Amino acid sequence: MRGALVGTAVTLAAGALLTTAMTTPSASPPTPPGSSVQTGSPTPSGTGVQAGPVRPVLVDCFFHKNVRPVEFILACGDGNSRLAGLHWTQWSPNEAKAVGVNWVNDCTPYCAAGTFRQYPVVIRLTGDQQWKRHPAFQRFTQMSLTYSGARPEGFNQVMTYPLWD
Repeated sequence: MRGALVGTAVTLAAGALLTTAMTTPSASPPTPPGSSVQTGSPTPSGTGVQAGPVRPVLVDCFFHKNVRPVEFILACGDGNSRLAGLHWTQWSPNEAKAVGVNWVNDCTPYCAAGTFRQYPVVIRLTGDQQWKRHPAFQRFTQMSLTYSGARPEGFNQVMTYPLWD
């Protein structure tokens, strides 16, 4: 009987710890070092510290906020196009710029059997606008990719995409 009570107590404690871990802010994706997201609103009174200027976020297809991400999925439905190895040279309220690689599935003979090919790109984010889901944040509304060499079949040298809200 005592063993059953101890087992039940351990199970309940583990469940409580898991629930706490899953509902705390630390369960959200981390912000890369040196690129913390700031809302521009003051911190709680008494701390004497003010947040820096508002920096727009890049909203991904899971509706997470990103600042200077290293990777970004473009084709949310099937993952057949993504950006990787992103190196950001600018991140300001009006515009962000990076270089990286666009990995695109050629879907030959069909997407499940296709091959991912890489294409060097220059990325430009524009269109600073309030994020409807989280009004304390500004978000970029448009992404342009400029292919500096070869590009996927059917793509223009410059491709422009609306971004998620």
